Amino acid sequence: MDADSAGLIALIAGCWAEYPGCVLDIDGEEPWLRAPATAYAGKGGTLWVVESDGEVVASVGLVPAAGGPRLAEGELKSLYVARAGRRRGLGAELVGVVEAAARLGGMAVLRLWSDSRFGAAHRLYERLGYRRTGRSRELHDLSGTTEHEFVREIG
Repeated sequence: MDADSAGLIALIAGCWAEYPGCVLDIDGEEPWLRAPATAYAGKGGTLWVVESDGEVVASVGLVPAAGGPRLAEGELKSLYVARAGRRRGLGAELVGVVEAAARLGGMAVLRLWSDSRFGAAHRLYERLGYRRTGRSRELHDLSGTTEHEFVREIG
C-alpha cells in the first residue's frame, strides 16, 4: 500500500544508516518510496511489507526482470529487515515469499542486485542458493554504490 511509504522510508533509512557513506536521497534517487505500491504495480510487480506493533519492520519486492537474457525472469528487490528483526529467519522467509510468487507467475530465474557493502545480505543469498554472477554495476549515486548481481534458478 502507498500508505506504507513513511514506514518503508524509516526502515530503509535505518538499514542504510548502518553503513558509512550510505545516503537515502528519496526525491533525487528513490522517488518510488513516495508511492511504493503504485511504483511496483507500474512495473508489473508486488511489494510486501511486514509490520510489528504498527511499524514496518521488513520489506521485499518482485518485479519482472527488465531486459533479462531469458524470458520468465524476475528480480528480487528491496529486501530489508530492521536490525531488531534480524537473525530470526525473517529475511529467508521473505525470499521464500518472492520465490513462491515468482513460480506462480511462471518465472524460472530470479536475479537481484545488492550493494557491495551489504555482506550479511550476500551471505543470506548465498545460503539460500543464489550465486554471484561476477557482474557488478556502479550507480553513480550520492552513496557511491557498487552492486553485485546474484542469480538463482527457481523453476
